[in-house]
Amino acid sequence: MRLQYRNKKATLWLMLAIVVLTMFLFKFTEFAPTCFFKNDITSADGSMMVREEKYVMDEEQKTYSYGREMPLIFIGGVPRSGTTLMRAMLDAHPDVRCGQETRVIPRILQLRSHWMKSEKESMRLLEAGITKEVMNGAIAQFCLEIIAKHGEPAPRLCNKDPLTLKMGSYVIELFPNAKFLFMVRDGRATVHSIISRHVTITGFDLTSYRQCMRKWNFAIEVMHNQCKEIGKERCMMVYYEQLVLHPEEWMRKILKFLDVPWNDAVLHHEEFINKPNGVPLSKVERSSDQVIKPVNLEALSKWVGNIPENVVRDMADIAPMLSVLGYDPYANPPDYGKGQPATMGK
Repeated sequence: MRLQYRNKKATLWLMLAIVVLTMFLFKFTEFAPTCFFKNDITSADGSMMVREEKYVMDEEQKTYSYGREMPLIFIGGVPRSGTTLMRAMLDAHPDVRCGQETRVIPRILQLRSHWMKSEKESMRLLEAGITKEVMNGAIAQFCLEIIAKHGEPAPRLCNKDPLTLKMGSYVIELFPNAKFLFMVRDGRATVHSIISRHVTITGFDLTSYRQCMRKWNFAIEVMHNQCKEIGKERCMMVYYEQLVLHPEEWMRKILKFLDVPWNDAVLHHEEFINKPNGVPLSKVERSSDQVIKPVNLEALSKWVGNIPENVVRDMADIAPMLSVLGYDPYANPPDYGKGQPATMGK
């Protein structure tokens, strides 16, 4: 009886989630379809559901269409790996708008992932007529509404929800012309930043460097595998250390990968903070107080001397992905290379 009750309870929560998502799409967005009858369009049952064209309008009344075929930009990576810096540099470009984290996009993707992992729930959805195509269409429209409307219109739209890359291959299935920028940073620096700045991430124990390094290793491995599965044409790895050491060189590579024309503004994002069509900052994102500065080398080696000796000793075993990504787990301090003269000392 208790098991039956749990199953019924789980099913009720599932149906509630679907109802909420459907209400959002049909009531609070422009997704509501227009019905045409056989006098307009002939179909098997005499009627047809046709979606209206989706677009947003700027202050000058210029319209920007958006849809699943558009070349969206997604910025992913473990939090505290330079994802905010990357989106700020792109936001400085006049043709690109990323904006702050939404948090809701990775959650809706995770919810769908949970449904698909359960054979019983997958069967329930199928029996209810919610096919893969229906589900994909609904989730894609949900994500598009959030991305297109949570900031100012722009020719190229970008989303910076770091954990979205954990489901990167599915995102590419939804948006076949999208591209990912995979931000990679020395895990020791990432974990030290998470702990020292008290960044709450589900599953990370901020009292334990050892546990956090293991969690980082697991998360970065999932993302690394996703990036490989997506392929180099759709996913570019960007090393945080190299971005801050050689900002112009790497931004030229990044914009070329994204098919976005070069603009010097991307090297001076700090000049566009909270300005119209510039770089909007969130009051609740932990990186906001750092991204107001020009690109600098301050954070490269802050972790050195702060990680417990027993964790440093076992680092190669705790976090084998360090070596996979090209970092030396025994180097304390590490050698990331030398920066551009114009960048050094800023």
